[in-house]
Amino acid sequence: MPHSHVARLVATAGEVILGKERELRLALSCLIARGHLLIEDVPGTGKTTLAHALARLLGLQFQRIQFTSDLLPADIVGVSVFERETSAFRFRPGPVFAQLILADEVNRATPKTQSALLEAMEERQITADGQTLPLPEPFFVIATQNPSYQIGTFPLPESQLDRFLLRIRLGYPGRNAERDLLKGRDRRELLTDMRPVISPAELLELQQTARQAIVADRLIDYVQALLVATRQSAEFVTGLSPRAGMGLLAAARAWALIEGRDHVLPEDVQNVFPHTASHRLRLSSDGRAPAEDDLVRLVQGVELP
Repeated sequence: MPHSHVARLVATAGEVILGKERELRLALSCLIARGHLLIEDVPGTGKTTLAHALARLLGLQFQRIQFTSDLLPADIVGVSVFERETSAFRFRPGPVFAQLILADEVNRATPKTQSALLEAMEERQITADGQTLPLPEPFFVIATQNPSYQIGTFPLPESQLDRFLLRIRLGYPGRNAERDLLKGRDRRELLTDMRPVISPAELLELQQTARQAIVADRLIDYVQALLVATRQSAEFVTGLSPRAGMGLLAAARAWALIEGRDHVLPEDVQNVFPHTASHRLRLSSDGRAPAEDDLVRLVQGVELP
């Protein structure tokens, strides 16, 4: 049953996000692993459409936050308002109190505003006026990011990047997919016609099933070998942290579930590794994030169990 759910999700989302099945599977892996997703690409490649499609197909309460240079933390988490009738302050929740948050163009906001998402993403709660308020379950953040060379962007700090389980790029569509886009209906119209494929409760069941996927001791050895390879390589400023290793395993479990298995194989780790590691590593040569090809070469240099 879990595999059929995921197959229907990928197939239905693929009717709107054309020619991007692998990216859709990665996005679903991130969600099933209870992680947050960072999509980095130039405007107009379908980043926002992907977030809308997932929210509709999963029946999740959706909020979009457009990040700009004048956005304040209170615009995200909420604000306390004085009520004359009661002579007391009452907290009005912000848009972060939803099941799926689209943080659109997150690197156009200042670092202070970016950090307002930190507690929500890590702890799944918000602290306001000395009270801790839980966020709804499931809770998932999809952030889109413009390339750093574009005007008006603020680089995300390492502490913020580390909160994202996976980073993907959608890229330009293939020739046939782009032709179908040009000839077909507007994507916003297609989104309006979408109906949920599974319920939030079924999504929570998928997440629980993924956590129970079997991971052999030798596969743990393999994951550790990959972590050590990043730390010992002179190509990177620093290596991957233990938290990154835990995230890698969680994403690999979710990928195995999508493949219809109850156990994790090395191929599952290899499929998600570049997208787990790319935003957490920096090249020693110029400080940029490594390309996917750089990480594929690193994986090829680590012996399989």
